[in-house]
Amino acid sequence: MMKRRLQFIVFLVMIIGIKNYAQQALWGAANIVSPEVHDDQTVTFRFAAPGADTVLITGDFLPTEKMNTQWGEFDVPGKALLKKDEKGLWTFKSAALQSDLFSYSFIVDGLTCTDPNNVYKIRDVASVFDVFIVGGGKGDLYSVQDVPHGSVTRRWYNSPGNNMERRITIYTPPGYENNDEQYPVLYLLHGMGGDEEAWIALGRTAQILDNLIAQGKAKPMIVVMPNGNVAQQAAPGESSKGLYKPSMQLPNTMDGKYEETFVDVIKFIESNYRVKANKANRAVAGLSMGGYHSLHISRYYPNTFDYIGLFSAAILPDQKVQSKVYENFDETLKAQRDNGYALYWIGMGKTDFLFKAGVDYRKTLDGIGMPYTYVETEGGHTWTNWRVYLTQFAQLLFK
Repeated sequence: MMKRRLQFIVFLVMIIGIKNYAQQALWGAANIVSPEVHDDQTVTFRFAAPGADTVLITGDFLPTEKMNTQWGEFDVPGKALLKKDEKGLWTFKSAALQSDLFSYSFIVDGLTCTDPNNVYKIRDVASVFDVFIVGGGKGDLYSVQDVPHGSVTRRWYNSPGNNMERRITIYTPPGYENNDEQYPVLYLLHGMGGDEEAWIALGRTAQILDNLIAQGKAKPMIVVMPNGNVAQQAAPGESSKGLYKPSMQLPNTMDGKYEETFVDVIKFIESNYRVKANKANRAVAGLSMGGYHSLHISRYYPNTFDYIGLFSAAILPDQKVQSKVYENFDETLKAQRDNGYALYWIGMGKTDFLFKAGVDYRKTLDGIGMPYTYVETEGGHTWTNWRVYLTQFAQLLFK
């Protein structure tokens, strides 16, 4: 009897322990708020690590530092030290921040990790960051507001040029499903290491378009976000290749194959969506590698796009690359000029490592008398700038 009673007590303790652990998993983090955005636009971050010797925070809300790489000098987020209290809770309070969407990570005794108290995370290539929004300005544009919302779908399309089925992300504006109207199309391209998830997640495309359309600042439009890596069927984890680690360097990167086969994307959209299938209602824009693609797609397919946007374009021609897409560059650029277009828009950050390449390219355009609109901002090669560029560019389209 005593043995059975002892077994019962042990069983009861186990059940209570499991129950408490489950409750802790559900509610244990509720007493730690991180990040906490205050009314004065300062932000407090908290991290519980009683056994840690040092906890740092790094993020794009902090002053930048310089880092030298094989591609040049980059601005990278700075670091700040958290303070530890007697209970082992580390805390850092920022200065007042401008309204924006920010990302950050913790560094605990040299190990970079995410914030266990923040469920809002975004993947950028092979890194995962926590995010938060400070409102009261452009951050409101990146937030879900009480306005009509468009739809975001992931579709698979056949790409004969690449001999595979490929995945694409498509934003349709509010009301698309309930009418028979035709819409203009913006083809929005990501940078190296990105995929068809980049603009919708990191770029906040759906929120930006929903809010601009609701404010009457942008025309209702379809936004098409393809995967710019022709070696991929889809974003990492979204194809039959399984759950593998994303990489920056993929076969056929910036070698002309993507531009050559881009017509497959256009044909799919114009065969499956209600669009105005003419030059005046097509736009192509992209960031970094996507800006490079936009530059070449727009000149390789003459009289196809009336609106072209180059966001921090990676205009770094490789003389070793042999592709018909890059042949007769000056002649085809002049043909694009002569064909005419509504807007050739270029945006660049002052400290972007591609800044000089952008200056040189504008000299080329000036030399042939090719009109363009140039916008220069603070900062470098960052999503902070690219969200701004999309916001500005979208308001100029299809007028």
